Amino acid sequence: MTTALYLPEENIDMIAATSVLQQQAADIRTKTINWASYMQSQMISEEDYRAISTLDKSRAAYLAQNSSQVVKTLLNLVSHLSKDSTIQYILVLLDDLLQEDRSRVDLFHDTAGKLKQCIWGPFLNLLNRQDGFIVNMASRILAKFACWGHETMPKSDLNFYLQFLKDQLASNNNEYIQSVARCLQMMLRVDEYRFAFVGVDGISTLIRILSTRVNFQVQYQLIFCLWVLTFNPLLAAKMNKFSVIPILADILSDCAKEKVTRIILAVFRNLIEKPEDTSVAKDHCIAMVQCKVLKQLSILEQRRFDDEDITADVEYLSEKLQNSVQDLSSYDEYATEVRSGRLEWSPVHKSAKFWRENAQRLNEKNYELLRILVHLLETSKDAIILSVACFDIGEYVRHYPRGKHVLEQLGGKQIVMQHLGHEDPNVRYEALLAVQKLMVHNWEYLGKQLEKENENQKQGAAPIAGKA
Repeated sequence: MTTALYLPEENIDMIAATSVLQQQAADIRTKTINWASYMQSQMISEEDYRAISTLDKSRAAYLAQNSSQVVKTLLNLVSHLSKDSTIQYILVLLDDLLQEDRSRVDLFHDTAGKLKQCIWGPFLNLLNRQDGFIVNMASRILAKFACWGHETMPKSDLNFYLQFLKDQLASNNNEYIQSVARCLQMMLRVDEYRFAFVGVDGISTLIRILSTRVNFQVQYQLIFCLWVLTFNPLLAAKMNKFSVIPILADILSDCAKEKVTRIILAVFRNLIEKPEDTSVAKDHCIAMVQCKVLKQLSILEQRRFDDEDITADVEYLSEKLQNSVQDLSSYDEYATEVRSGRLEWSPVHKSAKFWRENAQRLNEKNYELLRILVHLLETSKDAIILSVACFDIGEYVRHYPRGKHVLEQLGGKQIVMQHLGHEDPNVRYEALLAVQKLMVHNWEYLGKQLEKENENQKQGAAPIAGKA
C-alpha cells in the first residue's frame, strides 16, 4: 500500500508543469487510428479490436461495463504494437482515463493481477524508445500507477525508474524537463520511494541542477522535491550534507517569484522542525545564519504577501535564527562556516584568543574541520577561500604543538606549499605565512619578523609577496 503524504501543494499546476507534453497530447487526441487495418493484418485480436473501437466512441459507458476488457486490451496494445503514432494515441487515451478518475489505477493493478500480467514492464520498456513524447508519457503513466494506487512499484523497477528520471533531469536542453520534474514531485510524496531516490544519489543531482541557471518553473519544481523529502525526519537531518542550505540561500537572495520564495522558506522550516535530534536543528539554524538568511528574512519582512504561509514562515524562521545567534559560540560559528565550504574573513579567523582556546578542537571527529580545510585547498578556485584556509592551517599549527605532524599525515603541508606559486598575490602571501609557521618553531621570533615586515610595508618597502 502506498502511503502518499498529504501536502498543502496538492493542486500543482499540471498544465504549467507539463506544457510541451500537454500541447502534443492535445494534437494526438484529434487523430484517428485505423484499428480495422490492424485486425485485418492480424496484429490485434478481434476482441481487442472491438474493445478499442468502442472505447474510442463511448469511453465512460463502455469502461463502466467492461473495465477488465479495457485494461486487458490497452496492456495488449501497448505491449505488442510498435508504430510511434499508434503508441502515442494509446498512451494519451490511457493517461486521460487515469486523469479522469484516480481509482482506475487500482482497476489496472487488480485486473493485471488477475490476468497474471506485469503492469510495469510494458511502460518501463517504452522508456527506451527514441520518441520523446512516448518516453515522457509512459513515464507520466508509471508515476500515476506507482503513486495513485494501493500497490508500490517493485524495488528493481523503482531503482531503474528513479535513475531514469534523474538522468532525464540532468540531460542538456531536455524540452520535457518540466514533465520529468512533475513525475518526481509525484514519486517523492510516497515515503517508500524517498530513500530509493537518495540511494541513486538523487539529492546531489537536484542540487547540481539548482546551482545552474534554470527557469523559475523548474526551479520551483525541484525545490518542491527537496521539500517533500524533508518531511521524512531522517532525510531532513541529512539534507545539509548535500549543501542544500547554501544553494537555497543563494536562490532566495536572487529570486523574484513568490512561489519560489514560499517553497524555499517551507524547506528551511522543515529543516528546523522535522529532525528529531535538536542538535541537528541547531546546526541547520547556524548554517542558515552563516548563509545570510537572516538578512533575506529582514528584507522579506518589509514586503506584503498575499500568501499567509510566507508571512508565518518568515516570522518562525526569524525567531529561530535570532535565538540561534544568541546561543552561538565562536567555535560553533567557525565550524559551521568551515562545513559550508564558504570561507570568508569573518572576525573569528583573526582572533588570537579564538585560536588559543580552540585550535586543538580541529582534532575532533577524526580531524573533521582540518580535513575540510585541506580539501578546500585542494579543490577550491576561489582566492578568498584559499587565503583563509591557508591562514587557518597556519594558526592551527602555531597553537597546537603536534599540528605540524598531523598536517603532514593528512597531506596538507604539500598542498599549502603548492599555493606558494598561486596567481593571486593574497593566496601567495597567506600560503607563505602558513609555510613559515610550519617551518619556524620560535613563534616569538616569527612574530617580531612579521611586525618588522609590516613596518617596512608601511614605509614603502617591497613586501615578501605582493599583498593586494
